[in-house]
Amino acid sequence: MSESLSGWLALREGADWAARSEMLVQRVRDVVAQTGTVSGLDLCTGTGSNLRYLMDRLPARQRWLVVDRDDALLEEVPDRLSRWAQAHGYSVRPDGRITHLHGDRFECQVETRQMNLDRLDAEIFDGRHLVTASALLDLVSESWLRMLAGRCRTVGAAVLFTLTYDGRSSCNPAEPEDDMIRELMNRHQMTDKGLGGPAFGPQAWAVAERAFREAGYRVEGTSSDWSLKPSEQRFQRKLIEGWARAGNEIAPQHVETIADWLRRRLDHVAAGRSRIVVGHRDMAAWVEA
Repeated sequence: MSESLSGWLALREGADWAARSEMLVQRVRDVVAQTGTVSGLDLCTGTGSNLRYLMDRLPARQRWLVVDRDDALLEEVPDRLSRWAQAHGYSVRPDGRITHLHGDRFECQVETRQMNLDRLDAEIFDGRHLVTASALLDLVSESWLRMLAGRCRTVGAAVLFTLTYDGRSSCNPAEPEDDMIRELMNRHQMTDKGLGGPAFGPQAWAVAERAFREAGYRVEGTSSDWSLKPSEQRFQRKLIEGWARAGNEIAPQHVETIADWLRRRLDHVAAGRSRIVVGHRDMAAWVEA
């Protein structure tokens, strides 16, 4: 499972980074810019893609705790971070600190920790200026989201939550069953993912924004849609196959219909004529002085 998930995370990284809101990153940067060394917490970090995206977009001195329940994914974080650092003009010191090769003041330390996040232990939030996550909120329950807002508010942390699936998708060329597959996928997103009960799925972004406003935050959100080109064939195949698996789990009585839809969708991909848009939302929030 970890091996296949690791491959999926690597496959989607380019689309994730292209979709993200630079405006909201700048909002958060401005909020945490006066803290000296930024203390960040990245939830369900996977192999650290969110960390790598943010590292050179935030103030120069950073200290991160990145957590995930999958130890195999966490084991990949140092190597992926090292390769990213080398490709972007940084070096990794023997003590794990990341610094810039050209002598600027950049310095970042990263600690990984394996833990189950079903209860969001308060200890990991202590002293944090920034709490982040990517592609997570649509997998959690409303009670989990409200607990998250409370944990962040207690320490006054700014937050940046990106790539929350919002229930929208479209394929071109269209097929008659596209709407049915999307509806089944959205139902699948609302099953229990092990984070506080049944997930809120496509409605999670709205629940999260409301929960943080009620906790006293100023909230800004914007769309961050994937827009997949015909050349992104491998990614499109994996995405479409995942939709088909979700549909079969929710509606096994439609397995033949889904298989026929899958064949036609994959034919479009193989022919180089498939374009797919998947709707996401990014959200930033902070407590105003």
